[in-house]
Formats: sequence, C-alpha cells, structure tokens
Amino acid sequence: MKRPPGIAARDRLRDARNAPTEPEHRVWQILRNRQLVGLKFRRQVWLGPYIVDFLCAEIALVVEIDGDTHATHDAQAYDKRRTAVLEAEGYRVCRFGNDDVMTNIDGVAAAIVACANAPSPSHRVAAGPSLSPKGRGF
Repeated sequence: MKRPPGIAARDRLRDARNAPTEPEHRVWQILRNRQLVGLKFRRQVWLGPYIVDFLCAEIALVVEIDGDTHATHDAQAYDKRRTAVLEAEGYRVCRFGNDDVMTNIDGVAAAIVACANAPSPSHRVAAGPSLSPKGRGF
C-alpha cells in the first residue's frame, strides 16, 4: 500500500494529530505509553492510502473511532471497503463509536484487548507501514 503524496496530505495528518476529537483523546489516554497490556500504539498513522486513528504495528491492529459522520450509508460503505482492504493486508480492525467511548471507556479498553488477542483476519503478516522494501526500517 502506498501513502498519498504531497504537502496537503502531510498537513491533514498533522492537523489530525494536533486536534483530536474528545473520543480520540480519551482512547489515546488508555493506549499511550504501552498502558494497555504493554502494546505500543501510534496515533493518526498513514497505512497505505488511509490515515488510521490508532495502530499497533507489532500485532497489526488498527483501532478506529467513528463519529456521527460514519452513520450515513455512503460512509458505512466506505468504512466497509476500507476495512476489507486493511484486513486483506493482514490487519485486524476494531471500530468503536464516539458514544461507546464517551459512556463506556472501560468496555472499549476491554474490547481492544479482546481484539488484540483475536487471530489475524489473514494468514499474511503485515510488515508495518514504515519498513523499507528490504525490511530494515530505514
């Protein structure tokens, strides 16, 4: 999967990191600094053509927080295609609505742990977004 080129894409990513939604901020507080079962998560990461909310590359786990804009039919169809692409690349995708995060953060944390322990959707192991073609990471 390739990253979108250009300055506008970088600006969009920087804006997403600097101005998270309240639900994204709450989830980040439980994921950052390996607080959740020792897993390292990064936030607002390019993964192919997509920016994912949270990524744990070591176990190929994507966590997405969906707001009200994801409730439309078109948005749900887009999310379904996006999830299928990520799963085809070997990533597990766990989605949570803003309401779930705001009213049941402990349940969301438990569900993320369950997702982390679930088998991968594909036998292919994702290499992570930042590895070089030779797999050395530089």
